[in-house]
Order: sequence, then C-alpha cells, then structure tokens
Amino acid sequence: MKPTVLDLRRKKGARLAMLTAYDFPTARLVAEAGVDLILVGDSLGMVVLGYDTTLPVTVADMVHHTRAVRRGAPEAFVIADLPFLSYGTPAQALDSAARLMKEALADSVKLEGGEEVVPIVEALVRAGVPVMGHVGLTPQTASALGGYKLQGKDEAAAKRIMDGAVALERAGCWSVVLELVPAPLAKLVTERIEKVIDKTLAPIPFEGKSAPLFTTTLPLMTVNFALCGAQNSVAATGSCNAPA
Repeated sequence: MKPTVLDLRRKKGARLAMLTAYDFPTARLVAEAGVDLILVGDSLGMVVLGYDTTLPVTVADMVHHTRAVRRGAPEAFVIADLPFLSYGTPAQALDSAARLMKEALADSVKLEGGEEVVPIVEALVRAGVPVMGHVGLTPQTASALGGYKLQGKDEAAAKRIMDGAVALERAGCWSVVLELVPAPLAKLVTERIEKVIDKTLAPIPFEGKSAPLFTTTLPLMTVNFALCGAQNSVAATGSCNAPA
C-alpha cells in the first residue's frame, strides 16, 4: 500500500531510500526493488532530454514524465520537482503544483531554496500540497553558487543552509533534501530537523538517502552503484552483431 506523508513522518529514525526515475520502465524497476520514495527530478533535462542544465525544463515536461513514472509505480510515493521559474509567486506555485498533483498524480512536490521560499511553501501547505524542501547545492541556481561545488564551507554559508532548512520545516515542509554540503554541517542539520533526505551520500546516519540515475558523466556528489549504461551498450552491440 502506498505510504502517506504521515506514514513517512512517523518513521523518525528509520532509514529511507529515494531514487530518481523519469519513465515507466525505470519506475517499475525501482519500485520492484523496494525503494521508499521516487523522485521525478528536473534533472531529467540533463539525463533524458539532453540539455546542459535543468533550466529549460518546463512544467509540461515534468507532468509528462511524472505521469509515466506513476504508471510504472502506481503504489509508490512519487515526488515531482517544481522546475525553474515555475514557483516565483504563491499563485504560480499553486498552479504548477496543481498540474503535477492533479494531472500527473504526484504525491508531493519539491522546490529549491531556503528562507527566501518560505512564503511559497506556506501557501502550498495551506492549500494541502505536501512539500519537500531542498537546500545546499540547488542546481537551478548553481551558476550563482559558483557551479556544482560543495556548499556551506564557511561559517556564513553554513549558517544560511542551517537557517534555511529550519525555516523550511517550520513553514510546513515534510522533509528537506540536503545536497553536497560538508559532513559536519550535514550532521548538524540532521540533528536539528525532523526528516532529512541526503543527496551527498555522506557516511553519516541520515534518515534518507537519495541516488540519481545517470547515463553520462557522474556528478562529483554521486556514488556509482552500477554501470547501467555500459550494460545497455553491451546489449545494443550484441543486438547489432547478432547473426541474421
């Protein structure tokens, strides 16, 4: 049976696994593996659609791919990213979230940012939308952060990330993704707020671990669990070379 936000919040101290999926077959495989949460990330722009960044991804793209994931994993808890510039105001955020939840049947939406997005989170939560936050490295604003680099290395930056995570939880986020920050800071954030999903894969006791699926070069914050692309290449080559 599909878990609810309340079920997930009650798992305080329990370990959860979150994987990305962007299509029907991947979602089905991920669900069959027993993954707790499936994220339809706007990273699909880079992984599936061939863009250099996540910025060109639209709400329509997210709806299309989230629908496919839902068909592949009907009993999974599915989270869909709100793409860049789709939640600049509370009204716009509500429109975008409505499409992802009503048309694509997502169970939750995720947005990036700290204290600056609190009014957006509050508006979504008041409307009954479950929201996952995201602090640390935020890919939609990676250029302003100096690229895909470790965040929170100095005291001011670490405080901003900590304050952002706490503010998101107070605004109503049921969980917060923490991406690419130093392990000591990650540990502090985990101790301060109720549910953290770790995208750094740091060796500390997070309550959630997130791992993306890539077909090209791995970002520095990922751990390589399997060379799926290489296996696909072998299969394709075998098909081409098969006797008539």
